Amino acid sequence: MASFDYNAAAELYPSKSFYKSRQVRYQRFASAAEALRYAIEEMPAELLRGSLLEVDEQRFEGSDIRDLYYAEDYPLARSQG
Repeated sequence: MASFDYNAAAELYPSKSFYKSRQVRYQRFASAAEALRYAIEEMPAELLRGSLLEVDEQRFEGSDIRDLYYAEDYPLARSQG
C-alpha cells in the first residue's frame, strides 16, 4: 500500500450483520493504529470480513485492515497471542 498515516483519526464500522445484533458498534479512534489494533486483536474475527475502516476519507475493508495491521511500518506493539 502507498503511504498510510497511522496517526490520523479513524472510524471503524463493523460488519452490518453484526452491528444490528449490537455485539460491536461504530467507534472513533484517535489514531488509525489504535483502530487497527482493536479490529484485529479485540473484535471477533468473523466481523472483520464485512467491516470498514475510514481514515482521511479513504476506506479500507477486511483484508486491507489486516494488511495494514501486519505491515512493517505499523507503529504499535502487536499482541503475542
